[in-house]
Amino acid sequence: MCPLLDRIDINITVPRLEYKDVTATSAAESSEAVRRRVEKAREIGQQRLARFGLSCNAQMSHRHVKAACALNPQAQLLMRQAFDKFNLSARGYDRILKVARTIADLAGEEIIAGPAVAEAIHLRNVAKEHLLG
Repeated sequence: MCPLLDRIDINITVPRLEYKDVTATSAAESSEAVRRRVEKAREIGQQRLARFGLSCNAQMSHRHVKAACALNPQAQLLMRQAFDKFNLSARGYDRILKVARTIADLAGEEIIAGPAVAEAIHLRNVAKEHLLG
């Protein structure tokens, strides 16, 4: 694993909108609703991390990740598979779990489930593929 790539958590490509998307009349989630969801997730994280003197998931060290990132069995299996398949370093492992913790917080989930881990792994690998070409 390239040490530089090991420090990139998320890469998201936002495609150009299609005309039908711009003119659609269906209601999308409002910015206000997204803001409330993000604020709630940050509050959950702050409460969880207050005992460590931290305020957000990105600040967690390996010790904090072990304490704050409980995984259900499916999530544990996915992390084990990702660790082996992508030859993850300890840093890479922790960074995926920090992103998965944030995804779970946004979903209001106390225990990190498989879909949150899968999304975090996908976001990490998209970043690697984008940089490596």
